[in-house]
Amino acid sequence: MTAPDEPLERPGRPLGGRPPRESADARRARYDADEVHSLRERVAESRWRRRLAARRSLDAPYRVGVGVVGGLVLAVGIVTIPLPGPGWLTVIAGLFVLATEFTWAERLLEFTRKHVARWTEWLGHQPFAVRLGVGLLTAVFVYGVLVLTLHLFGVPDWVPGWVPLWR
Repeated sequence: MTAPDEPLERPGRPLGGRPPRESADARRARYDADEVHSLRERVAESRWRRRLAARRSLDAPYRVGVGVVGGLVLAVGIVTIPLPGPGWLTVIAGLFVLATEFTWAERLLEFTRKHVARWTEWLGHQPFAVRLGVGLLTAVFVYGVLVLTLHLFGVPDWVPGWVPLWR
């Protein structure tokens, strides 16, 4: 028996039945409009992931594999941060892989996204001289790390002769 003020039918659900099946486009539109769903939740709701999670013998190795691959990508990114190249991009890619299965990585990825956006916005509002100074300081830091790395580990034979050496 229902309460007097409770409707007999709920919106989007026929009386006594299952909710109507949602099309892939409708699901995508719902996810685009509703940012509450996290990356991990979206992956967990996918058909192939539900099938994989239903079998514990496959789910645990899958999570371990995601952890290993994401951890390796993250480690390579951390090592390459001070070197020229896409160090931070690689770190973010590793976090993205880990965030598909692990809540802590998802939170860290969101934290990183927010702070990078704040930094970019702040730098965009600065005068040209400040932006130029930040760019020059970054270039000097990267150059210094490169020279120090080559000095400590040796200069490979394929590197041109312009690299300064300390003897």
